[in-house]
Amino acid sequence: MKETLGTTGLILNEPLLWEKGNPGRRGFSLPRRDVDVFPVDETLAGPGPELPGLSEVDLVRHYTRLSSWNFSVDTGMYPLGSCTMKYNPKINEKLASLPGFANAHPMLPAELCQGALKLMAQLEGFLAEITGMDAVTLQPAAGAQGELTGMLLINGYHKSRGRHPSKILVPDTAHGTNPASAVLCGYRPVPVATNENGILSTESVAQAMDEDTAGIMVTNPNTLGLFEENLKKIADIVHARGGLVYGDGANMNALLGVMDVGCSGVDVLHLNLHKTFSTPHGGGGPGAGPVCVKKLLEPFLPVPRVIQENGRYGFSEDFPESIGKLHAFYGNFAVMVRAYAYILSMGAENLKKASHLAVLNANYIKERLKGFYHLAFDRPCMHECVFTDKHQGAQKIMTLDIAKRLMDYGFHPPTVYFPLVVSGAIMIEPTETESKQDLDLFIQAMKSIAQEAKEDPDLLRKAPSKSKVKRLDEAAAARKPQLAE
Repeated sequence: MKETLGTTGLILNEPLLWEKGNPGRRGFSLPRRDVDVFPVDETLAGPGPELPGLSEVDLVRHYTRLSSWNFSVDTGMYPLGSCTMKYNPKINEKLASLPGFANAHPMLPAELCQGALKLMAQLEGFLAEITGMDAVTLQPAAGAQGELTGMLLINGYHKSRGRHPSKILVPDTAHGTNPASAVLCGYRPVPVATNENGILSTESVAQAMDEDTAGIMVTNPNTLGLFEENLKKIADIVHARGGLVYGDGANMNALLGVMDVGCSGVDVLHLNLHKTFSTPHGGGGPGAGPVCVKKLLEPFLPVPRVIQENGRYGFSEDFPESIGKLHAFYGNFAVMVRAYAYILSMGAENLKKASHLAVLNANYIKERLKGFYHLAFDRPCMHECVFTDKHQGAQKIMTLDIAKRLMDYGFHPPTVYFPLVVSGAIMIEPTETESKQDLDLFIQAMKSIAQEAKEDPDLLRKAPSKSKVKRLDEAAAARKPQLAE
């Protein structure tokens, strides 16, 4: 490969601030005091922290250098399968920072925040229309909390009918948080295996489904990047035996404007605004995991809910069958503003086009690389494709080696060793925001790594060689963690 994104570059070391500081340095000038100094009683307050002496330039260079070690969606492609890490348009950031939104206190009375309430009400309507569902709550703060909300709604529904099922069906291609969310709600997850085509069969669901089962949790497209073709028939089986269908909508980026989820038999669906609707994804939050439901589950939605009466918007808790509050206030409002802006700026046709391009990009990568890496399921995929390290096994090169070497070519590694149903999985999701030019650079890098695995496998075992930190001993770190000095 002649051209790569990665380079040895100028990599600066940076000590801790306490190592860098010197007494007497200051990064700011305090105004002259107009009150007397009053000593603090250290027996009551304890000794104050010993802060390092730093100038302004010390601080600026410290944090700028640290930021240069980071990789982000503004730096380059994030091919993380199952994560939908796509570029976040800056217009969304600008609108979310408008003073009326950014400075609104969550305890403002309704008459002073009509714009914010109207935005939330309209966003609920947009998400209901996009998914084909009937009602929406924006309250869940992340996808996993959206899953828990879905389970609580199903639980509330069954209790209202005097039923107390103890189990929930969870396919082996589900996200790992699915069984965890079910357990938190008191259900015992029952695994359901996918068939030879990588999807659920009606026979396996029919065999596992009984009257002691609350329903099924289905990720569609599943974590193999494949569309669950039997979903409607599966939903019919579950409904016939008193269960409900939970849809994990983490992979909805493949289906916008393409699939009417409400017509597929799904009763409750969570979305990830920080995936499908292009809001920021990092730092552990904030995220947003709205939950969309069919009419039968609407009475159980969490409170407070946004309502409109006589042309005015407000919050209401007058829903006696509600599962209650999920957390303080209503949700991560700034994330909602960004998603609202994204939906409006894209419009219906471009949201649909985004899904078309996401699927096209994934299939393009799949077809270009399938002769170089083993393809777990050689069939048309949706928004992501799953390879394995099987072709590199003769040289004893593993998925981790391939991922580490990709960093030397300037690319963030894809998701590795997931889904668990595929040994040595390399899960790639390019999203729709990557151009053919950037996809071709990624493909060429992966091809070069496949060639290196044959000709110089030690190169991969020692990778990365150009990054700030070289190959870490992950086994030793796991066995002998150093948690303190």
